[in-house]
Amino acid sequence: MSGATSLNAAQVASLSPARHYEDNPATRDRPWVKWSILGISLAFFAGFLLLPLATVFVEAFKKGWDVYLAAITEDDALASIKLTLIAAVIAVPLNLVFGVAAAWAIAKFEFRAKQFLITLIDLPFSVSPVVAGLVYVLLFGAQGLLGPWLDAHDLKIVFAVPGIVLATVFVTFPFVARELIPLMQAQGKEEEEAAIVLGANGWQTFWHVTLPNIKWGLIYGVVLCNARAMGEFGAVSVVSGHIRGITNTMPLQIEILYNEYQFAAAFAVASLLALLALVTLVLKTLIEWRAALNARDHQQESAS
Repeated sequence: MSGATSLNAAQVASLSPARHYEDNPATRDRPWVKWSILGISLAFFAGFLLLPLATVFVEAFKKGWDVYLAAITEDDALASIKLTLIAAVIAVPLNLVFGVAAAWAIAKFEFRAKQFLITLIDLPFSVSPVVAGLVYVLLFGAQGLLGPWLDAHDLKIVFAVPGIVLATVFVTFPFVARELIPLMQAQGKEEEEAAIVLGANGWQTFWHVTLPNIKWGLIYGVVLCNARAMGEFGAVSVVSGHIRGITNTMPLQIEILYNEYQFAAAFAVASLLALLALVTLVLKTLIEWRAALNARDHQQESAS
């Protein structure tokens, strides 16, 4: 009886769905399908990403190294670089604080306005940067809602550095929060609760428990936020007034130089932004690789 009904290991394996999936050619893509998809992807990457990026550097150095250096060390170019760095240095830390606070509140607590807060965080993704810039003009411009009060107190927001910083903060504040929210939700709040039970206060819990768990996601969000802050054009263009040497950031300086047919200078400044994009990509890849290693090590420690 047992000999007639029992199956050996090989027979059981042949009946398993996994084995059937592996052995059935109809369930696998043919080689030409795989290579066609890969070829299309690489062609798209080369034509729409790699070629334009290479063109920027070729045009930047087309007239020689001396012309390139003269273009990026010209007074207006240096002023645009300085203003871009100032806007990023102010906007990124503000978004860092806001992103961590918002992510912690959304992931660790329950409150009525939770979904509304998530919607507000996503607002800059759905609103055109130009519209955001117009909103600031309507609020802080000379004919805006707060314009007369600002003028009476000799304060200038629009067409000045504060307006550029505000516009940059608006378009970049989702990056840190949106990177941390799903990460903190996936991690749960058991470790924080255990730390509080053991006597840790809120700051100790955040510094020794929460921050080590989110540090790679936090760095990743900061890198993306910084890249967007330095490359923002639409909102900054509306509130800047395009005052050369005063309110022009690097993207605005590139536009002015290109419109004036100073192509070598325009591509020279553009190459700096392109270099920033490459550095951001490298940092992004390193962070993802490091985060994957940490996740794998954590899983191995948990399994052991």
